[in-house]
Amino acid sequence: MTTLPNPVSPLSEADARNAFATILDGKADSADITSFLIALTDRGETATEIAAAAHEMRARMISVQAPANAIDVCGTGGDGSHSLNISTATALVVAACDVPMAKHGNRAASSKSGAADTLEALGLDLTKAATGGEQSLRDVGIAFFFAPNHHPALGPLAPIRKAIGRRTIFNLLGPLCNPARVKRQLIGVASPDLVETYAEAAAQLGYEKVMIVSGEEGLDELSISGPSKIAVVEGRSITHSRIIPEDLGLPRNPADAIKGGDAEHNAAALRALLQGEPSAYRDAVLLNSAAALMVAGEADSWEAGAEEAAEALDKGLANALLNCWIANQ
Repeated sequence: MTTLPNPVSPLSEADARNAFATILDGKADSADITSFLIALTDRGETATEIAAAAHEMRARMISVQAPANAIDVCGTGGDGSHSLNISTATALVVAACDVPMAKHGNRAASSKSGAADTLEALGLDLTKAATGGEQSLRDVGIAFFFAPNHHPALGPLAPIRKAIGRRTIFNLLGPLCNPARVKRQLIGVASPDLVETYAEAAAQLGYEKVMIVSGEEGLDELSISGPSKIAVVEGRSITHSRIIPEDLGLPRNPADAIKGGDAEHNAAALRALLQGEPSAYRDAVLLNSAAALMVAGEADSWEAGAEEAAEALDKGLANALLNCWIANQ
């Protein structure tokens, strides 16, 4: 077994990549991995370390073919809000606006229903989605890439991560390792304090445009309850800003207004949203869809993005897309 470096001080890119290559290739023992990950989390991961880990995960993932303009909308999770599936609903709305959506996701970790759980409750067959994702992305305009199917190197680490019982750097890597290798992305992180570091990591990973967002109450989405912190990465350039719902003409809603439940509960709420029901959930999805449409180059302003997203809901386009997706799996 290879001994991992002591990460009490920031690692160089080379040392970080070597360390994560060692971990992902099964060449370090579980005790050493545990100590390494805990020390890294306690000290606080640097942008270089996050990017290096993502590089090594990308090198080992099972990739898929996707249209050049495909995007993804997802969050790191771990915010403890137990909200409805904002990014999943946003993905459907944005796909209904003719933006190819390569949705990367997993089952619930800290919430009661993750993207995979809710989509399954809506009628998506995860097994068929796994084998037909590329075709679905081409023909329907959306696909779901179930993370465990594309990151086999993480499988042996699951017992170690479970035993640690807290967030580690691996909880931050999923959004940066989309199997479709998307160049444009909306990513939510659970802590506003992480936005700058995460954006600096994204700037090292070859994106055309990515928006990193965090609700200031600690939400891995744009918040419908108050201000959100934003970093937009275009190549190596990073710009920072904040936004509030009122900037788009949307009302503020209390966080409890988008509280979720189990997969069946969240699926019913998502279907009601797609069928035109006005709600705080709708407002949250309009806000996040506007951001995704700007990232995709489909909208040139927040207001235009929200208007296009509202049209996709009000005309039933997003609901029809979901029906088509399920019928054609």
